[in-house]
Amino acid sequence: MLPENTTAVIARNERWSDDAASEPYEAGWAREAVFFVRALKPPVGPSPTARVEISPDGMRWVREGTEFTMPSETDGIAVARVTMFGNWLRVTAHFEDGAESTVLVTLHLKA
Repeated sequence: MLPENTTAVIARNERWSDDAASEPYEAGWAREAVFFVRALKPPVGPSPTARVEISPDGMRWVREGTEFTMPSETDGIAVARVTMFGNWLRVTAHFEDGAESTVLVTLHLKA
């Protein structure tokens, strides 16, 4: 049997500032997930720490524990790998006042 995998775009050309989050994605069938966050324009201000969050229902969220620094330059890419995550996944980040980043976030899942 061939492994099942998929790639989902969960934020495309979105300007993230303040408290930002990707769209949630239902991924309960997958054994592993990799998030890629790419800066499409020069980020403004300090690069925040992004966090992977998990949810039982896609509405109430808790931190999964994986953290990474957002990209600090155009076309910079940040990566987060997670396993044993339940059903729903997303990425969040809190930006300082005046800071922002235009992002492309993709989620790569493998059974």
